[in-house]
Amino acid sequence: MSVEFVPFEAERKLSWEGLLAAFEAGHRLPKPDIKDLFVYRGGDTILDRATWIDGLGALVKVATVVPGNVARGKPTVNGAVTLFDDVTGELTGLVDFHLVTKWKTAGDSLLAARRLARKEARRFLLVGAGKVAQSMVEAYRSVFPEAEFTVWSRSRASAEAMGLPVADDLEAAVKAADVICTATMATAPLIKGDWLQPGQHLDLIGAYKPSMREVDDAAMARARVFVDARATTLHHIGELMDPLKSGAITEADIVADYYDDPAIYARRSEDEITIAKNGGGAHLDLMTAAYILKAWRAI
Repeated sequence: MSVEFVPFEAERKLSWEGLLAAFEAGHRLPKPDIKDLFVYRGGDTILDRATWIDGLGALVKVATVVPGNVARGKPTVNGAVTLFDDVTGELTGLVDFHLVTKWKTAGDSLLAARRLARKEARRFLLVGAGKVAQSMVEAYRSVFPEAEFTVWSRSRASAEAMGLPVADDLEAAVKAADVICTATMATAPLIKGDWLQPGQHLDLIGAYKPSMREVDDAAMARARVFVDARATTLHHIGELMDPLKSGAITEADIVADYYDDPAIYARRSEDEITIAKNGGGAHLDLMTAAYILKAWRAI
């Protein structure tokens, strides 16, 4: 069986609508086995994610997260993505790590926003100004073509570098937004529940381990909460672990994940506040990488 390397240049064959269709199809397959392994060295992390989806294949994705790379002018997150045949387990593809990560991460929250944000949403606030926030501009515009973006970052220079209007007052910016997207490395909540307004939707991306939070317990308690997968979020990420432990929410308050009926994973009214937590499990990496490989082979 031939092994293909898929470079970042394959991006020219991809579309957000195509990826969302791949996500929808992937979630109709049997639920996968998913395993995560974390290795730490001070503030640095190795995250090893593996999954096998019956009918699609298997994947191992290894990521290194080195916050100090910002000062070195290098990417904070690096890694490798390997794909394996569903039947034989043979290696079938090596897909560019940054390509998979960009499209998986943004597509995960884009699917949530398409289902949960109000159709007339126009004012999008990006909290954080890194690569993920930049990807979300492109992704959101594919579904909300009239979207207007404002960015807030603890580093004004990084916010200005995005070439978008910059907010100085986070509270005021949150109150004025229709959709709030958090993509930070915060370990303490940035967004307070008291700031939230009726009808808002929040896409929470940044927190990926137990020590990380982007919104407080009050925000979680005020909103209808959704996740991409219960198995990779509820007992793995501080954004959910902390409010579950404090009693601000219970597991029964998690309305749905992508394996539930799309009619459940949906907005009920114009006034409700919705939160979608992006856990970004390996199953989503597999769905994304398989979509990219298929698109690349069609070139």
